[in-house]
Amino acid sequence: MQKAALNFSRWFVGLLFIFSGLIKANDPLGFGYKLQEYFEVFHIAFLNDWATGIAIILCVLEIVLGALLLFGFWIKQVTKGLLAIIIFFTFLTFVSAAFKVVTSCGCFGDAIPLTPWQSFSKDLVLLVMIVYLFIHQAKIQPFTTKPGVQSGLFSAVFAASLFFGTFTYNYLPIVDFLPYKVGSSIPDNMKIPAGAAQDEYLIMYQLKNKKTAETKTMSDKDYLKEEIWKDENWEIVGTPDKKLIKKGYDVKIKDLMIADASGTDYTKELIENPYYNLVVVAYDLKHTDENAMGEINALTLNAAEQFNIRTVLLTSNSAQDATAFSKKMKLFAEVFYADAVPLKSMVRANPGVLLLKNGVIVDKWHYHGLPSFDEFTEDYFSK
Repeated sequence: MQKAALNFSRWFVGLLFIFSGLIKANDPLGFGYKLQEYFEVFHIAFLNDWATGIAIILCVLEIVLGALLLFGFWIKQVTKGLLAIIIFFTFLTFVSAAFKVVTSCGCFGDAIPLTPWQSFSKDLVLLVMIVYLFIHQAKIQPFTTKPGVQSGLFSAVFAASLFFGTFTYNYLPIVDFLPYKVGSSIPDNMKIPAGAAQDEYLIMYQLKNKKTAETKTMSDKDYLKEEIWKDENWEIVGTPDKKLIKKGYDVKIKDLMIADASGTDYTKELIENPYYNLVVVAYDLKHTDENAMGEINALTLNAAEQFNIRTVLLTSNSAQDATAFSKKMKLFAEVFYADAVPLKSMVRANPGVLLLKNGVIVDKWHYHGLPSFDEFTEDYFSK
């Protein structure tokens, strides 16, 4: 029985750590954004510039520790490392849940969103299992005791996980779990489909009895059902609260609003353009790659001159900063403004490029993987 429990805990923890590390390594920039939220909460924002690097290191650590646990190598050090990590993450998820400071822990990236309390519960289960493994570590045997094989497997797992995280950071996630993935329609993702379930709420009243000073909370349905409103001794005090009792359809894109420098809304015009149009996303112009912006500018100029392709630049910077940057770089693209959150979700690059047609994302690129104009012409514009 103990052997079965030990094997189950070992495989469950090992595979879950590998899965968690791979999911986050698939999108290290997104994990870095999540870490920045925690840095702000704990007042260590000076780490923001290193967030992505820290994210990649954490992903590699999770994958390597999970693999070593399955291999049974250096089990004393591995169980200590797992225990330290799970205590740290359990603390973070508890803080997120109890104080509502971070709405999603990012444990499994955007692939499996978890609420803070779900994340905390998951970490508690893992904590129990890892403590069990730590206590019974002497009973975990490696599948080989040859030092050369052990070192070779460790090096292979370490190198592969580091390469994977670095590759996805320098290009784009292998699997895109965000609503701006290739093939998706931005206008459709901003709408509630016909017949979809709506959020259901109760209105909660605070009542006070004028004679006895008794107070109680009652929903609008019970208020009417019990006809308490007929009793003149009861009065509603304060402002009624809305309580969500059933979650309806969750709109995939709910925070995208594109405007010009004067605040005029251009969202519908830009995302429903029936022709090919290029969208350059540079959410932070102060840290964008200027060499890449120069290459993109040349591409957009050729696309406009030869195929009348419209190009817009979306940024979250101020109009003053964007205008100065545009003049400095002699940008051809029209400049529009949006919040940084949806821009970071559009493409994991700064800058990145999306090709849209009738609101559908035909393709998108990190600036490291941007095709040449001839490739654009052959693959898209000449068709």
